[in-house]
Amino acid sequence: MPATVIMPALELAQETGKVLRWLKAPGDAVSKGEPIVEVETDKVTVEIEAPAAGVLRAVSARAGDVVRVGTTIALIYGPGEAGAAQADEPVMTVKASPLARKLAEQHGVDLARVTTASGRIEKADVLAYVDARKASGGGNGAAARLAAASPKARRLAAERGLDLAALRGSGPGGAVLAADVPAAAERPSAPATAPGVGTVWRVMAERMTQSWTTAPHFYLVREVRVSRLATWRERAKAKAGARITYTDLLVRIVAAALVQQPRVNVAWRDGAIVPNAAINIGLAVAVEDGLVVPVLHGADTLGLADIAARREDLVARAQAGKLRPADIQGGGFTISNLGMYGVDAFDAIVNPPQAAILAVGRIADRVVAVDGQPVVQPTMVLTLSCDHRALDGARGAQFLGTLADLIEEPLALLT
Repeated sequence: MPATVIMPALELAQETGKVLRWLKAPGDAVSKGEPIVEVETDKVTVEIEAPAAGVLRAVSARAGDVVRVGTTIALIYGPGEAGAAQADEPVMTVKASPLARKLAEQHGVDLARVTTASGRIEKADVLAYVDARKASGGGNGAAARLAAASPKARRLAAERGLDLAALRGSGPGGAVLAADVPAAAERPSAPATAPGVGTVWRVMAERMTQSWTTAPHFYLVREVRVSRLATWRERAKAKAGARITYTDLLVRIVAAALVQQPRVNVAWRDGAIVPNAAINIGLAVAVEDGLVVPVLHGADTLGLADIAARREDLVARAQAGKLRPADIQGGGFTISNLGMYGVDAFDAIVNPPQAAILAVGRIADRVVAVDGQPVVQPTMVLTLSCDHRALDGARGAQFLGTLADLIEEPLALLT
């Protein structure tokens, strides 16, 4: 039996996912675990890996298609398996820039209907298609199809107020090229179109709105001295020979605090408090399309060097849009660190179904009382946001107290 490639579900509420592009073509040999297709889900853009080794066949979803979760979008036939050598119907993929895809989604444009001389759809092609569709009375039908033209030709024609359909093109199939656009009195370009809201940003907004309106938040704030934390970081950097950040130290400390205070490592699901089976810590990462939360699994079992390496890898792949489904699943607690942006303190929104999120401000020299005397020391402000359905003030305060003690006296974790 061939192995199936399905549209993945990364959370209970997800219903569909969008195929962005195939990394392998029908008939290509693939290895188990090799990325074969890039998919945009409700949370993030991920690469789906081949569930088995063999030959990719029966690709049924093309780039841009929105597919229901659980739907089979391809098959992988093992060596010698019936069907491995058969020819597939070619699946037409649409090559388009990320901005062109965003604009197409915003305006409800089927990219397969947009023509371009270069073979890659750009922003100007989508905007020209939208204008033509409006002129033809709307719809995605043949009446709205455009004359083929290069992106530069479309831009020049728009700047000069010329109708591309009235120009004779010298490119392949009569496509209008930049050289075919005659000079004319230029007119000011139209204002730049504001970028549309992508799926990741939209879903982030929906999830945070839902959390804010359904989860009764409360906040606990603690200022902690970090002079010994800074010393620990310098020693760890010298010992590990790696780039250790304060976020790495905080992951290690939060994991240790969750071991001591397991009542915080819970989720609120279906009206019940459900303990998490492992200590998996999510890191809020800002990307171009919004906010994603990759997860460090089994954080309590990792040393600092391992935490740093995994954190660096996750953040790099998150910013490049290369996260895998497993990278964003299973988080039980989240850390959001805005200290590098100069933020002193902030209140974060709980990432459901988690019970809490830790907001971390910058390290700064502040006046604190030591033995009754004012002393300037480096400190940071921690804010623990809690879902009152899963945590009460006492349990949250106990966790924050354990966290503060470990930050101010991290000797027990110096391993």
